[in-house]
Amino acid sequence: MRFRQLGSSDLQVSEISLGSWLTYSGGVEADATAACTRAAFDAGITFFDTANVYGRGAAETAWGGILADYPREEYVLATKVYFPMSDTDRGLSPAQIAKQIDASLQRLRTDHVDLYQCHRFDSRTPIEDTMEALADVVRAGKARYLGFSEWSPDQIRAGLEAAPSDVTFVSSQPQYSMLWRAPEDGVFEASQENGISQIVWSPLAEGVLTGKYLPGEPVPVDSRAASDEMNGFIKQKLTDATLEAVQRLRPVADGAGLTMPELALAWVLRRPELASAIVGASRPEQVHANARAAGIELTPDTLAAVDEALGDVPVTGYRLAPGASEAIAHR
Repeated sequence: MRFRQLGSSDLQVSEISLGSWLTYSGGVEADATAACTRAAFDAGITFFDTANVYGRGAAETAWGGILADYPREEYVLATKVYFPMSDTDRGLSPAQIAKQIDASLQRLRTDHVDLYQCHRFDSRTPIEDTMEALADVVRAGKARYLGFSEWSPDQIRAGLEAAPSDVTFVSSQPQYSMLWRAPEDGVFEASQENGISQIVWSPLAEGVLTGKYLPGEPVPVDSRAASDEMNGFIKQKLTDATLEAVQRLRPVADGAGLTMPELALAWVLRRPELASAIVGASRPEQVHANARAAGIELTPDTLAAVDEALGDVPVTGYRLAPGASEAIAHR
């Protein structure tokens, strides 16, 4: 496993990190959650990313019990705040931030998280109020550093301008993969200018880039795409044109001596702006397989072959339908 510095912080994070969206929030049994977490440590993964809304506390609770078996200084722990925890508990108001950080810490069985992230931008709360409340969390020692997820360049700059002088953001968490390159247009630049690293989610495009979904064939019954809840999110990527393009990546991976997941993860990690790529896993062997992507450097010929294989397939055209991100987050 290789490590990279997280923005302007003093944190070193593993290039591959383990996430808990759609898995440890209730989609995976407790024994499998524990096994995957132990596999992560075995593979050298020391960065764990969750959120209060994943299973409405279930993911944090699961990791709170499992990570208690490990010395706190041996791993970097991140969580998030924004999405509804109830009909009234949502957003980035000072009251919500103060309430939700305490609830997260209780579930995680720790006195601090290393990274506290705004899960989305809250346009209904003055950014100055949000930044002051986040600063209070850091000053109280409940979080070491701050980050955000899926903020636009203008929102990033607004947050930085409103931040008190003694705190700032160190991380950005956007969706990023071969099939979703939108962050390259503005987010990477606005972040890099201000010492902010990228921690990317869905680098395997919900499993599409593993090659397991085949054009013209039914989706595997045990896959995320087979879930009614996830179907609306993934189906945008399950067009024949996209799946055929992904299959054209197979000889590229073979020629580089890589698996399809290794190729996809190494592709996102080629960017120096990245600190880590978040992966999910339901089995320990998936954790080990993904961890092997750390340290892989793709040649210019391989990178050119990736672009040729993808051809004219849109690589910035996948978006959630209105409200879908909240519905998915609640499982």
